[in-house]
Amino acid sequence: MDALAEDPSALTRRQEDALIALVRATAKGEILPRFRRLATDDIRAKTAPDDLVTEADLAAEAAITAGVQAILPAAAVIGEEAVSADPSLLNGIGSGLAVILDPIDGTWNFANGLAVFGVILAVAVEGETVFGLLYDPLLDDWVLARKGGGAWFCRPDEEPLRLSVGTAVAPEEMTGFVPLFTFPRERRPAVAEAMTGFRRAPSLRCSCHEYRLLAQGRADFIVNAQLNAWDHAAGVLAVQEAGGHAELIDGVLYDCRLTEGNLLVAKTEASVEALRKRFAAPLGAAG
Repeated sequence: MDALAEDPSALTRRQEDALIALVRATAKGEILPRFRRLATDDIRAKTAPDDLVTEADLAAEAAITAGVQAILPAAAVIGEEAVSADPSLLNGIGSGLAVILDPIDGTWNFANGLAVFGVILAVAVEGETVFGLLYDPLLDDWVLARKGGGAWFCRPDEEPLRLSVGTAVAPEEMTGFVPLFTFPRERRPAVAEAMTGFRRAPSLRCSCHEYRLLAQGRADFIVNAQLNAWDHAAGVLAVQEAGGHAELIDGVLYDCRLTEGNLLVAKTEASVEALRKRFAAPLGAAG
């Protein structure tokens, strides 16, 4: 019997492996052949001039969606580009089995020929993330996380390495990621000023790699004001399973069904509290 029939919170390893193989094959067949080869009319703006979608995004999402439907027939597939066309699909995250997908995370980078992009896939059951995958197509390696089963760095034909976020440092020594463009324009000057209290707080324009670095202990925090489930569900699970903590600035624990709020992710609860104190006033939240 399929494990999901007995325990809907558990994927079988065969299902996990099939999802990983699907993402790898799609990257090889649909994403990498188009990298630095996109024609002008292969790139379009969605909600803003820098909010892009490419033919590679669309082709990859279609391929992964079809594959997921074969691997997990009962799952709703919540893809970024599908939601762009039909926002009501987001309702599927909170009921039953859902696969949440960003076919190319870091589309702006991808479209402009920058080699910082990835594929993000999460599996949620009744709104709880139980599996996450953060895949790098260029180097063919990935971080995966299982609810209650740790976070792991994986390469083909090698033993997985268990990840830990490591030891927290003082706030002024923290390096993290604050994508300023995710915040309301009127808040950005104050948020930018708050960023000066850390050693470094850039943005990679790619949640996939930002979360990978935090889960591997190579960064200390993430602050983000856009709660797209395809950007955060897998990454938050990876950080949590590596020992980290995630909550909104108002103290609500992260949930992949949330669509609004300011997300704080760090190595420890104390580090999250330091972020809250730093960003509460700029974001108009209670400190």
